[in-house]
Amino acid sequence: MNKGLIGTLAVVAIIAAAGWYLSQGRGTQEPAVAPGTSSAAPMVEVTLPAEFSAQAVLGQTYYSAVCASCHGANAAGQDGIAPPLVHRIYEPSHHSDMAFVLAARNGVRAHHWKFGNMPPVEQPLTDSELGAIITYVRELQRANGIN
Repeated sequence: MNKGLIGTLAVVAIIAAAGWYLSQGRGTQEPAVAPGTSSAAPMVEVTLPAEFSAQAVLGQTYYSAVCASCHGANAAGQDGIAPPLVHRIYEPSHHSDMAFVLAARNGVRAHHWKFGNMPPVEQPLTDSELGAIITYVRELQRANGIN
């Protein structure tokens, strides 16, 4: 095998392992506030961009419907529930767009935070919907100096 293929397979294997781990439930840690009934404090302060692209506006709608109950408004995270996606850990060079897709579809094993595992998103999302959500998150990240 060539080195490029080996590297790609290694990244996919790491993401798959992370997905498996998160799909195993939240372990013994229970969130401080049940998802969907959140009154948990945001974990980071998020600066909104002056304007979102049309794709990000669509992504914000999907994000609010599917992701915000755990990851909070504007991807700021929720203390005791889920991490912020507007965080340097999720910069594109560390977590690619495909990592977000795989996390939504397969869940992710806890590896950066102590919230327990992220289960797969219950509501199936199309590639287009996931792409819009990722665009929204990436535009939030750039507005907060995460490139």
